[in-house]
Amino acid sequence: MQAFENINRDELIKRKNELAEEYENYKKQGLKLDMSRGKPCTEQLDLSNDLFKYAQNLYSEDGIDCRNYGVLDGITETKKLFAELFDVKIDEIFIAGNSSLSLMYDLMAKAFNHGLNGFEKPWSKLEKIKFLCPSPGYDRHFAITQLFGVEMIIIPMKDDGPDIDMIEDLVSQDENIKGMWAIPMYSNPTGITYSDEIVRRLAHMKTKAPDFTIFWDNAYGLHHLYDTPDRLLNLIEECCKAGNPNRTYMFGSTSKVTFPGAGVAFMASSKENIDHIKKQIAIQTIGYNKINMLLHTRFLKNAANVQEHMKKHAEIIRPKFEAVLEILDKRLSGKGIASWNKPRGGYFISLNVLNGCAKRTVSLAKEAGVVFTSAGATFPYGIDPQDSNIRIAPTFPPLSELRTAIEVLAVCVELAALEKVLAE
Repeated sequence: MQAFENINRDELIKRKNELAEEYENYKKQGLKLDMSRGKPCTEQLDLSNDLFKYAQNLYSEDGIDCRNYGVLDGITETKKLFAELFDVKIDEIFIAGNSSLSLMYDLMAKAFNHGLNGFEKPWSKLEKIKFLCPSPGYDRHFAITQLFGVEMIIIPMKDDGPDIDMIEDLVSQDENIKGMWAIPMYSNPTGITYSDEIVRRLAHMKTKAPDFTIFWDNAYGLHHLYDTPDRLLNLIEECCKAGNPNRTYMFGSTSKVTFPGAGVAFMASSKENIDHIKKQIAIQTIGYNKINMLLHTRFLKNAANVQEHMKKHAEIIRPKFEAVLEILDKRLSGKGIASWNKPRGGYFISLNVLNGCAKRTVSLAKEAGVVFTSAGATFPYGIDPQDSNIRIAPTFPPLSELRTAIEVLAVCVELAALEKVLAE
């Protein structure tokens, strides 16, 4: 179809009336479809059911009774597995409970209450704290930052990662900028993987704040959709090369590898940072769930086995991603009203509609019985300056329901665009 700008007003009105009829037909179906969160589907969860078969002989390879207290930073075999998977040293990693988000929150709280390693002044004692927020991004990152009263600065995302020129300029001048959020591989929701240049510049850049810290949330580092995955440069290693070994903390978990409700999370950084954080965590817990660590390690075994396991995940969800892209291409291509990414991994597809139309699009979809992530949620304070971004989460629904949901979405995108164009 031609771009809207090349179609006369009468034809646009005719098209709007056709879409309105299609939209009403969807409303009559009484749909109840939820596309709001990126969750594994039941078939994905079933891939890990054998994990429970390993609940025998609950002693670690070091002879630790995993039923008892102790071993603050995780059992050795689990540390070895995660160190192999994420290319860090064993003494650079801390194994915790089931939630990497909890670790991120905890680190932020420790920075506010006590200051970070090597810096005595807590962030709470400072007049103002700012954080860089590559956007669109993860709503829960922004929620943590907002809870602590931190001023958030939007950093636009480009094809190879966040606007690094803007980042370098800001951090070199403002000592109140204490950190940055990052989802560096298959980013939520854009699917972008940071380029080698971006990673190196983040590691080497001069910062006005000596305790500037990158919260490196590598949530999707194992979640490839294809056999030729993206690759990500190791930021911890690059920071060491740059003489800034304590600049970053990496986070990740098995939440979407095994079970979101019963996974294993980790935090990695310089040995100095990990040793420092262990002293603080030792006050809040005697140890995390070692039985779960043991079961996960016995089930996942090693990096090669994890890769084969993740291929099974990809076989389940790849057709869903491809179905979304197929429908978007069929229904919206060439009209000049929408664009979208084609991710090679991760859990989301990022859809950009006409400026000023995202909220209306999501609202129309909801009225038709299809719920998407709230428009604006992928930006700090829940406000998309352009009101254009919509996050699509294809993984959870069955394929048939997903197809219906995206067909409805496409109708709503076009309807909202026509309303805007015809009102001008």
